[in-house]
Amino acid sequence: MSIHIVALGSECPGGVGPGDEMLGQGQLQGGLLWSYLGQGAMVGPCDLESSMHNPAFMEYTSRVFGDVTVVVRDCPSWDLLDSDWASVRKVLEQADILVIKYSVTDKLAFQQVRNGYAPRLRPLLRHWGVPVILVAVGARLNDEGPPCTCPLCASDWSSCVPHSEGLQLSRDLGATYLELPSLNHVFVGRYFGSVLEYFMIQCLKHKAKERPEKRRGNKVNELRPPHLEQPARLPPIRVEESSFSQDMQWLLERGVQFADVAFYAGDSGKELGWAHAAVLCAVSPYFRQLLLGPKTRERPQSRCVCRERDGGPHSLLSTWDGSIIDDMPRSDGHLTGRLTRLVVKDPLLCMCLWETLMFIYRGAWEWEHLQEALDEKLKNSLAVAQLIDRIRSLIGRERGTRDTPSARAAQLGPQTLVNLFNSPLYSDVIFMVQGSVLPAHRAVLVARCDVMAAMFSGKYAEARSRVVPIHGVSSDTFLSFLEYLYTDSCCPASVLQAMAVLVCAEMYQVKRLQHLCEVCVCAYLQSMPSRELASTGISVVRLLRRAKCHNAEQLYIWLLHFIANNYLIFSHKPDFLELSDEEREQVERLRWPSRGYLQELSEYQQRRRKLRKSRCLVM
Repeated sequence: MSIHIVALGSECPGGVGPGDEMLGQGQLQGGLLWSYLGQGAMVGPCDLESSMHNPAFMEYTSRVFGDVTVVVRDCPSWDLLDSDWASVRKVLEQADILVIKYSVTDKLAFQQVRNGYAPRLRPLLRHWGVPVILVAVGARLNDEGPPCTCPLCASDWSSCVPHSEGLQLSRDLGATYLELPSLNHVFVGRYFGSVLEYFMIQCLKHKAKERPEKRRGNKVNELRPPHLEQPARLPPIRVEESSFSQDMQWLLERGVQFADVAFYAGDSGKELGWAHAAVLCAVSPYFRQLLLGPKTRERPQSRCVCRERDGGPHSLLSTWDGSIIDDMPRSDGHLTGRLTRLVVKDPLLCMCLWETLMFIYRGAWEWEHLQEALDEKLKNSLAVAQLIDRIRSLIGRERGTRDTPSARAAQLGPQTLVNLFNSPLYSDVIFMVQGSVLPAHRAVLVARCDVMAAMFSGKYAEARSRVVPIHGVSSDTFLSFLEYLYTDSCCPASVLQAMAVLVCAEMYQVKRLQHLCEVCVCAYLQSMPSRELASTGISVVRLLRRAKCHNAEQLYIWLLHFIANNYLIFSHKPDFLELSDEEREQVERLRWPSRGYLQELSEYQQRRRKLRKSRCLVM
């Protein structure tokens, strides 16, 4: 190996000018690098010949670490570099280590390097990443403290290069900075030699890493296995955004047919609006106490349930005398069930009842939107603050409670109807599924499912009956379907359960639930290791058939890619023959590993076997 060192500048004051002769071997013996290399430094004929193409450099060689050749190209004067900068740049490109020298007593030469040549070298050094050593040689007469006023010290201060300026130049060039008071063997060997040897060792390590790679790349008869590419990514399953808040808002705006609570103004007796007791009781403990009190039927006279002992709102609402009517029929023949009339006594709540109900129906967590709506309606900040405090008491939030992210997450819209799921509280319909009794609420079903809305709103038997039988679906599957309608979430326990809920969602045209089930099926199949996929009793091909039959297009495409990515597992199963010609053609096109890779692998194995047989065996 060899190391190329390029040295620029002179460690002696004055240096060599453009008109001066080049340094000879005798003149170089007092230099920095020559002193380090010692008696082993010599000028070779080849180096002299190459120096004719670069007249600015004097070249000489030596040996370090026993068998490592060091080639030094030394330019004692910066002015000599201007003659042919292109050839100088070629020399710098071949450098493994760059050494820049200057004398601390030659300030003019230092300023020339700092202002003229350093800006030209800086981008080249950053691009090549060559280690640089900046060496200041010489002793200052006034090295420490502020400049003296005597003529000698003042002249020394103006003619010598301060330590701070040399250090700043080394930072600009990204170099290692050294100061040598003289060129004796102690300073050259101990300080400069240690730094130079460190960079030479790093350079040798870097070159040693590159040589084995080149040797391996030059082997002609080397056998390389074929490259196996990664399988294609499975297509993503897109899930529609939740419409729970919009569905509940629709229920408040247009679900008057299933409303069972009517609000009236306390001063005029004017009807203010309708609502649904199930939703109000699910969100607000105030309405639960007002509508489900233990003595509601025994004491029909006007009364306010919430008292000041709990710090709740005072005289906000009360029941109307004789207002509780059971099974009140309507003109269209539908049963309304229990109808309750409430009197709104608070004037602020009476004015903003619609905004309050909208806030409750959307989940009772959008406080910013509520405040904006109240500001626009009341135009009075004090009245808005009072009404917000009363609404907080109405829904069971204490005054001064902060709306932290965790509190909001606990009150997020879909979680408001959790208490109503599979609960007889204000239930007005019962589903009979395989002998199981599943209570539900028409208002929630109509708001969340279009098929249910048509079933309970049209001229069907379900609209006039409290008990509705369900056929063709298991009780667990239908219970999971109802759970989604109430909570906007679904977590099937297995692949088969997810497919069953997907079929039920397709039957009732709930697209988002269908997408969630597709995601569950994909997650369960992807979590299975290869050994479990090979031994499982789940037929992925039959899942593919059911997905196509029930319009699960995303799952159908995903399963085709999944079969193709695990081709070696599924191609050996009997149900693989059930694929249609079009499906099999697509699987063959997407299969992993590909036919080309398997053919290359077979040829590689054959060549390895032939190579082993052709080797000479030593007996």
